[in-house]
Amino acid sequence: MLSKKTKYALKALGYLAAKYGEGPVLISDIAKKKKIPIKFLETILLELKQAKVLDSKKGKGGGYYLIQSPKKTSLATAIRLVGGPIALLPCVSLNFYEKCEDCDEKSCGLNKAMQITRDATLKILEKKTLAELIDSN
Repeated sequence: MLSKKTKYALKALGYLAAKYGEGPVLISDIAKKKKIPIKFLETILLELKQAKVLDSKKGKGGGYYLIQSPKKTSLATAIRLVGGPIALLPCVSLNFYEKCEDCDEKSCGLNKAMQITRDATLKILEKKTLAELIDSN
Protein backbone atom coordinates (compact mmCIF):
# COMPACT_ATOMS: atom_id res chain seq x y z
CA MET A 1 0.00 0.00 0.00
CA LEU A 2 1.30 3.46 -0.82
CA SER A 3 2.03 5.70 2.15
CA LYS A 4 0.12 8.97 2.46
CA LYS A 5 3.36 10.80 1.66
CA THR A 6 3.83 8.84 -1.57
CA LYS A 7 0.19 9.31 -2.56
CA TYR A 8 0.46 13.07 -2.02
CA ALA A 9 3.73 13.19 -3.95
CA LEU A 10 2.18 11.38 -6.92
CA LYS A 11 -0.87 13.68 -6.84
CA ALA A 12 1.38 16.75 -6.81
CA LEU A 13 3.54 15.34 -9.60
CA GLY A 14 0.41 14.64 -11.65
CA TYR A 15 -0.70 18.23 -11.19
CA LEU A 16 2.75 19.54 -12.16
CA ALA A 17 2.74 17.19 -15.16
CA ALA A 18 -0.53 18.77 -16.32
CA LYS A 19 1.07 22.22 -16.00
CA TYR A 20 4.35 21.21 -17.67
CA GLY A 21 5.67 23.94 -19.93
CA GLU A 22 3.40 26.61 -18.43
CA GLY A 23 5.93 27.85 -15.88
CA PRO A 24 6.26 27.48 -12.11
CA VAL A 25 3.23 26.51 -10.01
CA LEU A 26 2.59 27.88 -6.53
CA ILE A 27 2.62 25.38 -3.66
CA SER A 28 -0.67 26.86 -2.47
CA ASP A 29 -2.30 26.07 -5.84
CA ILE A 30 -1.14 22.46 -5.72
CA ALA A 31 -2.24 22.08 -2.09
CA LYS A 32 -5.68 23.53 -2.79
CA LYS A 33 -6.37 21.63 -6.04
CA LYS A 34 -5.07 18.30 -4.75
CA LYS A 35 -6.27 18.68 -1.13
CA ILE A 36 -2.80 18.18 0.35
CA PRO A 37 -1.79 19.82 3.67
CA ILE A 38 0.57 22.62 2.65
CA LYS A 39 3.27 21.93 5.28
CA PHE A 40 3.40 18.26 4.25
CA LEU A 41 3.50 19.28 0.59
CA GLU A 42 6.40 21.69 1.19
CA THR A 43 8.48 18.84 2.60
CA ILE A 44 7.60 16.52 -0.29
CA LEU A 45 8.37 19.09 -2.99
CA LEU A 46 11.69 19.98 -1.36
CA GLU A 47 12.61 16.29 -1.35
CA LEU A 48 11.72 15.99 -5.05
CA LYS A 49 13.76 19.12 -5.78
CA GLN A 50 16.79 17.65 -3.99
CA ALA A 51 16.33 14.48 -6.07
CA LYS A 52 16.40 16.67 -9.22
CA VAL A 53 12.87 15.80 -10.36
CA LEU A 54 11.65 19.34 -9.68
CA ASP A 55 13.15 22.79 -9.64
CA SER A 56 11.79 26.02 -8.25
CA LYS A 57 11.80 29.71 -8.91
CA LYS A 58 11.61 32.29 -6.13
CA GLY A 59 9.74 35.57 -6.13
CA LYS A 60 6.94 36.85 -8.33
CA GLY A 61 5.88 34.19 -10.82
CA GLY A 62 7.70 31.61 -8.73
CA GLY A 63 6.83 28.09 -7.69
CA TYR A 64 7.75 24.52 -8.58
CA TYR A 65 8.01 22.85 -11.96
CA LEU A 66 9.14 19.55 -13.46
CA ILE A 67 12.70 19.63 -14.78
CA GLN A 68 11.99 17.26 -17.65
CA SER A 69 8.98 16.13 -19.63
CA PRO A 70 6.51 14.11 -17.55
CA LYS A 71 6.88 11.35 -20.15
CA LYS A 72 10.51 10.84 -19.10
CA THR A 73 10.02 10.07 -15.39
CA SER A 74 8.66 6.64 -14.53
CA LEU A 75 6.29 6.01 -11.66
CA ALA A 76 8.82 3.50 -10.30
CA THR A 77 11.40 6.29 -10.00
CA ALA A 78 8.95 8.69 -8.35
CA ILE A 79 7.74 6.09 -5.86
CA ARG A 80 11.27 5.06 -4.89
CA LEU A 81 12.37 8.67 -4.37
CA VAL A 82 9.57 9.48 -1.97
CA GLY A 83 8.28 6.19 -0.61
CA GLY A 84 11.28 3.90 -0.74
CA PRO A 85 11.06 0.30 -1.89
CA ILE A 86 8.45 -1.03 -4.27
CA ALA A 87 8.90 -4.59 -3.06
CA LEU A 88 6.53 -5.77 -0.34
CA LEU A 89 9.34 -7.39 1.66
CA PRO A 90 12.85 -6.06 2.27
CA CYS A 91 14.38 -9.43 1.33
CA VAL A 92 13.16 -9.07 -2.29
CA SER A 93 13.88 -5.37 -2.73
CA LEU A 94 16.30 -4.47 -5.52
CA ASN A 95 17.35 -1.09 -4.12
CA PHE A 96 16.57 -1.40 -0.40
CA TYR A 97 17.50 -5.05 0.26
CA GLU A 98 17.67 -6.33 3.83
CA LYS A 99 18.10 -9.97 4.78
CA CYS A 100 15.28 -11.56 6.74
CA GLU A 101 16.37 -12.91 10.10
CA ASP A 102 13.71 -15.58 10.36
CA CYS A 103 14.10 -17.60 7.14
CA ASP A 104 16.37 -18.96 4.44
CA GLU A 105 15.66 -17.00 1.27
CA LYS A 106 16.71 -19.87 -0.99
CA SER A 107 13.95 -22.14 0.28
CA CYS A 108 11.36 -19.56 1.42
CA GLY A 109 8.11 -19.80 -0.54
CA LEU A 110 7.02 -16.32 0.56
CA ASN A 111 10.28 -14.86 -0.81
CA LYS A 112 9.74 -16.53 -4.16
CA ALA A 113 6.11 -15.32 -4.39
CA MET A 114 7.09 -11.76 -3.47
CA GLN A 115 9.91 -11.74 -6.06
CA ILE A 116 7.35 -12.58 -8.76
CA THR A 117 5.02 -9.88 -7.39
CA ARG A 118 7.85 -7.32 -7.34
CA ASP A 119 8.86 -8.13 -10.90
CA ALA A 120 5.28 -7.83 -12.20
CA THR A 121 4.72 -4.56 -10.35
CA LEU A 122 8.02 -3.11 -11.58
CA LYS A 123 7.26 -4.10 -15.16
CA ILE A 124 4.16 -1.90 -15.00
CA LEU A 125 5.56 1.00 -12.93
CA GLU A 126 8.67 1.33 -15.08
CA LYS A 127 6.50 1.74 -18.21
CA LYS A 128 4.05 4.20 -16.64
CA THR A 129 5.14 7.83 -16.42
CA LEU A 130 4.17 11.03 -14.63
CA ALA A 131 2.20 11.97 -17.75
CA GLU A 132 -0.26 9.21 -16.91
CA LEU A 133 -1.04 10.85 -13.55
CA ILE A 134 -2.70 13.82 -15.24
CA ASP A 135 -6.36 13.99 -14.27
CA SER A 136 -8.82 13.60 -17.16
CA ASN A 137 -11.00 16.56 -16.14
